[in-house]
Parts: sequence; structure tokens; C-alpha cells
Amino acid sequence: MELRLARRRGVPLYLQIKEQIVSEIKNQGFTPGQKMPTERELAKKLGTSRNTVSSAYRLLEDEGVLVSYQGKGTFIAGEDRAIVDSPATGKILAMIDEVLDYAMGNGLSTDDFSTMVADRIRVKEELLQKVKAVFVECNIEQARIFAKELGGVTHYTIEPVVLKDLREDQSLLTGAELIFTTFTHLDEVRRLASGLNIPIAGVAVKPCLEGIVRIARYSQGTRFGVVCRSREFYDKFRRNLDTAGLENLELSYTASEESGDVRQVLDEADVIITSPGRCSEVKEILGEAKEVIVFNTTLDIGSVRAVLSDNGDASINREV
Repeated sequence: MELRLARRRGVPLYLQIKEQIVSEIKNQGFTPGQKMPTERELAKKLGTSRNTVSSAYRLLEDEGVLVSYQGKGTFIAGEDRAIVDSPATGKILAMIDEVLDYAMGNGLSTDDFSTMVADRIRVKEELLQKVKAVFVECNIEQARIFAKELGGVTHYTIEPVVLKDLREDQSLLTGAELIFTTFTHLDEVRRLASGLNIPIAGVAVKPCLEGIVRIARYSQGTRFGVVCRSREFYDKFRRNLDTAGLENLELSYTASEESGDVRQVLDEADVIITSPGRCSEVKEILGEAKEVIVFNTTLDIGSVRAVLSDNGDASINREV
């Protein structure tokens, strides 16, 4: 493994480590199941702190690129995990084997067992889809994106709700059996939903690291134009940049739907940054004339699963 840090490049060191590990995997420098150096070993080799390496490894684990096992180490994830088996997967397989043995011992064929399992999965998914939930976020674009992501993980029917609208009309929560929101808005959503007796779950959001890295590569003086649908999206985008140490960029932005306003920002900028909902519109106008970076924050699915496993509410764990 040949990783190098460029301390004058403007990109945080932990993001450089993450980016280079991903690049090595794409170029087959790493193979699925390969053991990574310990945080201490890699920090010593790169001449940086263990905390820096730990931050990079943690991000890669959150994205499913690396997997860590206590007492064994950290490994490249992938389809071939012969070196180490997930403890959860092993436990599930043991439970399946036990139930299958019981079924066959009571006269069921393997085909009968397979049909029974498929039927139970179908019924379970139908019940989950009947769970009505909302996702509360400060801007409509991310509310829609997060609701869709969460629906894919949970199979619930999830409606996006904008925080500003909820402040004016709490009836938007009517019929909801569960409320999701990001940790940023958790306290306010709890206050707005007080007295409704609806479980509220906070989930974490991952920054758009690929977008941050691409932005950081540009030299000082580069003019960036941001096209999105709300001031709230732009403010959150700026906070992500500030956290990554990119607070001094030359930025202009518009949330307008007027073609003239959009065109002005596009014409004056060297590089365009868009929210997911406006990417197609911007690319249709620009074609290949300028680079377009889609800044797409995503849910931390690990935090979603943790919330679901910790929540014993009947609305989530319905009987099949």
C-alpha cells in the first residue's frame, strides 16, 4: 500500500487517506478481505496522528468500505469475506439452519420451507409498508431524499415534511406512527410534537465527502456557483465546507426558479455546485461547458438501523 499525504493541498488529511484507500480499491491495489494496517501502524508510516487515521477508517466503515472485528482487525469489505465472517451473519445462518432442521424433521421439504419463508417475507413487507412515518428536515429537497432513502431501508411509507411548515401546522403529523428527523433538528421536533405521543427518532447524516474533496482541489480564487432550491440547503452546504476547513471560498448562489437568475450564477462561476434536485436542470443548460458537482448528503444507515433495533414500539415491530 502506497499512500501519500500532501499537507499543502488544502484537503483535510483524514479525507486524503480515505480518498486514497478508495482509489486503491478501485485500482485493485486492495482486494476484498485484505487486512488493513492498524491505526497506529498507518499513522506512523504517514507521519500523522492516530486520530487522523481513525477518522478516515471510521468514515470508510460507515460507508461499508471497511469492516472491523474486535480482536481481529480491520479488513477491506467485499463479496469475498473468507478471511473473516460477520458475527451477525454467522448468527443468522445458525438460526436458519436450526429452523430448517426443525422443519425437515417435521416432514417439510426444502421447497415447502422456501415457499413458507418467501410468504412470510411478503407478509412482513406488506405490514411494514402500512407503517406511516414522516421525515422532518429543514429543506424540501433533503426531506424528499432522506424519506426515500429511509423508506428503502425500513419499507415504511414515509412522507417528507419541511420544518418551517411544521412550525406553522402540527397537523402535518396527523396519522404518523413514527417521526424521523436529523439530530440537528431533534430537540425542536420533539417540542413541536409534544403531547402527540408519537415516537421520535434522530438519525445521523453523512456529509458529501466526494464533493468536498473535489471542491478542495481547486485553487484559491476559483469562483463557485451554487444552485439549489432553498436557503436552508445552502446554509447546510456552507456548514459542511466550514467543518472541512474550506470556509474562504468565493461563492455565489441562487434558489430561484427564474431562468435569468440561474443563468447569471452559471455564467459568473467557474465551477457549479448543485443540490440533487437541480442537477438535471443545470446540466441541460450547461452541457459540458463547466464542471458540475452534485452535493448530495446521505443518511448514515448505521444510525438508522441502530434506532430501529433500539425502538420497541408496536408501530415499528408489528406482529406478522
